Amino acid sequence: MTDLIDKLKAIVGPAGWKSDASELAPFLTDWRDVYVGKALLMVAPASTAETAAVVRECGSAGVAIVPQGGNTGLCGGSVPDTSGDQVLLSMSRMNKIRQVDALNSSIEVEAGCVLAAIQEAARNAGLVFPLSLGAEGSCQIGGNLATNAGGINVIRYGNAGSLVLGLEVVLADGSVLSSLRSLRKDAAGYDLKQLFIGSEGTLGIITAASLKLVPDPGDMTTALIALNDSDDAVRLLGAMRESLGDGIEAFELVSGPVFRLVEQFIPGARLPFAESHPWYVLTQAATQGRQDAMAAALTSDACADLFADAVIAKNSTEADNLWHLRHSTAEAERQHGKHLKHDISVPVSRISEFLVRGDELIRQLSPDARLLAFGHVGDGNLHYNVDLTSVTSARDSAALGESISAAIYDLVAELGGSFSAEHGVGVAKKHLLEQYRSGVELALMRRLKHALDPQNILNPGKVI
Repeated sequence: MTDLIDKLKAIVGPAGWKSDASELAPFLTDWRDVYVGKALLMVAPASTAETAAVVRECGSAGVAIVPQGGNTGLCGGSVPDTSGDQVLLSMSRMNKIRQVDALNSSIEVEAGCVLAAIQEAARNAGLVFPLSLGAEGSCQIGGNLATNAGGINVIRYGNAGSLVLGLEVVLADGSVLSSLRSLRKDAAGYDLKQLFIGSEGTLGIITAASLKLVPDPGDMTTALIALNDSDDAVRLLGAMRESLGDGIEAFELVSGPVFRLVEQFIPGARLPFAESHPWYVLTQAATQGRQDAMAAALTSDACADLFADAVIAKNSTEADNLWHLRHSTAEAERQHGKHLKHDISVPVSRISEFLVRGDELIRQLSPDARLLAFGHVGDGNLHYNVDLTSVTSARDSAALGESISAAIYDLVAELGGSFSAEHGVGVAKKHLLEQYRSGVELALMRRLKHALDPQNILNPGKVI
């Protein structure tokens, strides 16, 4: 191990490694402080060549590598285990924007680029990179792609993987797959980049990506809409589309208790309504210069009976304040305490059914439990979280939590949904993959893992 550590330090140089316990501590736990691990050493390569050299040396020594981006994940996928024998590989120094091709509407970036920096570079070129997440000020694009992140704009632009034109990946033997072609159409053989999107660093380490940019949609209008019933959200989306078409970029559903936590724990956060409501929708749409387009949609006959109240942002400051409420939901929940987390998706047409049946399940299993739900209703993804702080016994809370989660995931499966919509599998949901994916799917995943990583050195113990 000493020989390996010396070799890794020499590869990345004095600025590229950490071993001091206090310096390593923030990198050894996930954002929610659920998973805590140890590391033999943390290295931060500054180039693809250095990354490949690190992987080769670890492979020769039979030492596992845990790739880490911004460490904003929620399933423990970027945290090493507790053995202290794994090398933590941070992509933070690989943060260059290599080029922006405005005529091709593409951008080539390194994996450690923070999402917000890519968004800014696109704006400077008169274009937009539409992936948008609450953690965009700290999450890195390599991690976004490794988990196939979703965010608020999936309804119009798709998940992170939909925005990828090409990838550069270091494989388990230290070889480099350089497939950064910025092409919209390429039917020459297998689409290899798809192997690594959503693989959470278990098949290869993404070091760079060529990404799609889109035209600036122009004037955007944001509205916060109060609902009496969650069942009205899907119907409201359909009705608004009659007026706004595919200009709707985001359509977020948030339960009243979640926003009350935001007001409680986030300084300065306030809902713009005199009365509280059971549910809210935060929506944003490109309105093509029509200042009244959102108001016209909401006052149309199709929408009239589907909401209780609405506030339309008059300027960008008001819009930012409304989005601040939405982007603060996860932090407010974290400060309130640990809750049962369910990042699920069902077909959009069955969201209403899921919400009705899910609420009934929770009432039957624990009448005192509180639903803390929010999500991207326009693409079928809900963060269906449950507060069990009223249950005083830790043992009773754990047993009840297992029962509730099992019932929710069974319902999701019955409705043709997924137990993981955008957070990945990591450690937290590995057992669910075994339970809810078919034997053929699992066997193929294992064959791919063995073929690309026969020593099992890339993020072992995660996903599969």
